[in-house]
Amino acid sequence: MKNFHTHTSRCMHASGKDEEYVLAAIEAGYEVLGFSDHTPWKYDSDFVANMRMPLSQFDEYYQSISSLKEKYKDQIEIKIGLECEYYPKYMEWLKSFAKEYRLDYLIFGNHYYESDEYHMYNGACTRNDEMLDKYVESTIEGLDTGVYCYLAHPDLFMRARRWDKKCEEAAHRLSAYCKEHDVLMEYNLAGLRSSISRGIMEYPHDEFWKIAAQYGNRVIIGVDAHSPKHLRDTSLYEVSYNKLKDLKMEIVEDIDFLHYE
Repeated sequence: MKNFHTHTSRCMHASGKDEEYVLAAIEAGYEVLGFSDHTPWKYDSDFVANMRMPLSQFDEYYQSISSLKEKYKDQIEIKIGLECEYYPKYMEWLKSFAKEYRLDYLIFGNHYYESDEYHMYNGACTRNDEMLDKYVESTIEGLDTGVYCYLAHPDLFMRARRWDKKCEEAAHRLSAYCKEHDVLMEYNLAGLRSSISRGIMEYPHDEFWKIAAQYGNRVIIGVDAHSPKHLRDTSLYEVSYNKLKDLKMEIVEDIDFLHYE
């Protein structure tokens, strides 16, 4: 098994020490563990985010994971990445930042439209049809940049609404784009954990993935670990793997890493 979607306590909504995640992954039998905490952004305003590390913490994040990568190199392969949004005015900064630190990869998690400085979380505001359209459009625009290795939780909008014709339309648009451009779509286990806890299907949503299967999209399972126990317990991974196999989807474990000159 391989997992590239792992957070740390720096994002302010995860728990556990960095080393505990590594030990849990080794215990569970993972071959590769990628850390992809929520990216810090160099805002040009005085906005302070409450769900991502500040830029001042990044060096410590990078050094911590680099140290663990060396310490456990004989037991597990560790990669260093970030989960990022698509903020048009900050994309050149993000590309330069990734190159400066030679990050292994960037995941696309479209959590906010344009910037969290201005808009609500897409897992809430997309109950509005206009914002759902903006979610789809900005997702496609972000993928067009070519900087992300895969699209995390493409059906995040289902956290805000129940399935309807508009959701079906969004699923078709995203699935068609990802198929045409060979973009990996993530089956997200954090959403699955939340759905089970709340007793309501949010995301991954069965209807969305039936449509993705119709298009023949490739899929990667993302643990989206916010605690070491999410790596230690592989039961949801196995359930999800079998469900995707039943849909006859191509499940992949490897991603394309960033390349630098």
